[in-house]
Amino acid sequence: MKLLPFRNLKPVQCAEIPRFSLPELGEQIVLAVAGRMRVVQYFGAREGETTTVYAVVADDAHARLFIGSALANSGDQYPSLTPTIPSIHFFERELHEQFSIVPIGHPDLQPVRTGVRGSGSTEHRYFHLNGDSVHEVGVGPVHAGIIEPGHFRFSCLGEEVYNLEIQLGFQHRGVEQLFVANRDRPACLLRLAESIAGDSVIAHGGSYVRAMEALAGIEVTRGAAQVRTIALELERIAVHLADLAALAGDVAYLTGSSVFGALRTKVINSTMALCGNRFGRDLLAVGGVRNDLDGHGHETVTRTIDLVAEQTELAARVMFSSATVLERFEKTGIVTAESARTIGMVGPAARASGVPLDVRQDHPYGGFKQFPVHALTLKSGDVYARAYMRYVEITQSVEIVRGLLAELAPGSRAPAAIHGYTPDALQPDALVVSMGEGWRGEIVHSIVTGRNGRITRYKITDPSFHNWIGLSLAMRGNAISDFPICNKSFNLSYCGVDL
Repeated sequence: MKLLPFRNLKPVQCAEIPRFSLPELGEQIVLAVAGRMRVVQYFGAREGETTTVYAVVADDAHARLFIGSALANSGDQYPSLTPTIPSIHFFERELHEQFSIVPIGHPDLQPVRTGVRGSGSTEHRYFHLNGDSVHEVGVGPVHAGIIEPGHFRFSCLGEEVYNLEIQLGFQHRGVEQLFVANRDRPACLLRLAESIAGDSVIAHGGSYVRAMEALAGIEVTRGAAQVRTIALELERIAVHLADLAALAGDVAYLTGSSVFGALRTKVINSTMALCGNRFGRDLLAVGGVRNDLDGHGHETVTRTIDLVAEQTELAARVMFSSATVLERFEKTGIVTAESARTIGMVGPAARASGVPLDVRQDHPYGGFKQFPVHALTLKSGDVYARAYMRYVEITQSVEIVRGLLAELAPGSRAPAAIHGYTPDALQPDALVVSMGEGWRGEIVHSIVTGRNGRITRYKITDPSFHNWIGLSLAMRGNAISDFPICNKSFNLSYCGVDL
């Protein structure tokens, strides 16, 4: 394999990245995957009339990344990698959509985002199952309440789902282009990063600030890294509690819905005590954090974590021993370990299927360098496993926060020093990959800079980009009435994919 090795948050010079033809780059990716690596990103960056295609693969066992590139023009063709590497299917569709680069032999070459034109039509072609007993059920893209737009089309034989097709992209916002357009406004970029997915403010914002710090050569204090890590784990705990509440509600287990929901409020109120916002906005800064975890904040978080640990353990023990809950959760929506690996699933959904991927473990960053995390897995891959994994991870996150709080004494400083950072302080002609583990799973931000250090390409991969196909597989062979709990057991982001 001839790809260039590097590491998370370690910039590489663009001139050092090996360049291949598109088919040759594909061959290198196939070799990497055959060597038990996986595709992290595969994207294009416009350079005048041509496009540079970058491929990033991860060797998780050795905490390494590998990268290669290829030059392409609009209309260029290459043999699709999807038949060999199904996990790259969304990336190839996106590359075709954005740059009109054609993967010949792709099984479903359709736009990822409605209204973004590449070389083909934006009209979605739906799968159709023929037969007298077949019926189709369409749900969305308009949903009740404040749910974001997405269309679900079920092909059913009676009540049994034969196929679920998910169409996204109804609210494409041009987020990646906004990072380039506002590259001279660092404060705007941080707000933009925090808004990629509103339930992952710390996760996405953290990936942004770490990438910028890596390109600017900024080292944050140990205290700042610890406060960031505490905030990230509070975000994880809060959303996992919310998901347990929602899953309990979906099977009419109202006690769990109430208890977990109330605990979630306690956690986000602690985040508000830390930075003034329940979702963590305005806590992060390039160079550190804006708020110190001093006496009051330290005491509030400590008290909340102790309460969450005690009451979550009791509520989970009762819920996961309830016969009516188990009847709905167990053996529903199964995704096997082999399927999860094949389609490239990440995060707790993958770990619930026995795939031990966790960026905190495999490519540690920030506070996780001093506080190692071990990926915890289950095997059954069903709704029960995805629900129980949330409880397991809440318990794990509680211990992480407790450990960091014990080391970060009340009143210790974690200053937000930006150390002279300006937009032109970034390393020129470089590329950095910033990986983090949000509560949904692996988040990747990649930045490419030009000769003057300005951002020329900003690429974002949310865990939902990998996991929506997992929901489709989970529904096969299940009753259509099981969709609400299958859907909530993944709890994927529409806007994280639409971007």
